[in-house]
Amino acid sequence: MHGECMARLISTTVRLEEEDVRALQRARAAGYSASALIRKGLRVVASRYYTGCRPPSTRLFESMDNKLGDESELFRDLEA
Repeated sequence: MHGECMARLISTTVRLEEEDVRALQRARAAGYSASALIRKGLRVVASRYYTGCRPPSTRLFESMDNKLGDESELFRDLEA
């Protein structure tokens, strides 16, 4: 179901500050794509605005420790 919601990619322009550009360059050197990092960041910040399907997972937090909550609980205080 989630794949259907996110199947089509649309291009957009994002203006970044110098510090953000340098961070993306370092991430790219470490093997991460700038587009993937920007999409993950958007998903974290805008998760409460997704409609029609479950907010996407960033897969930033994976743990086998059952004492830890899942990543959706990390930002529940943003849902006002």
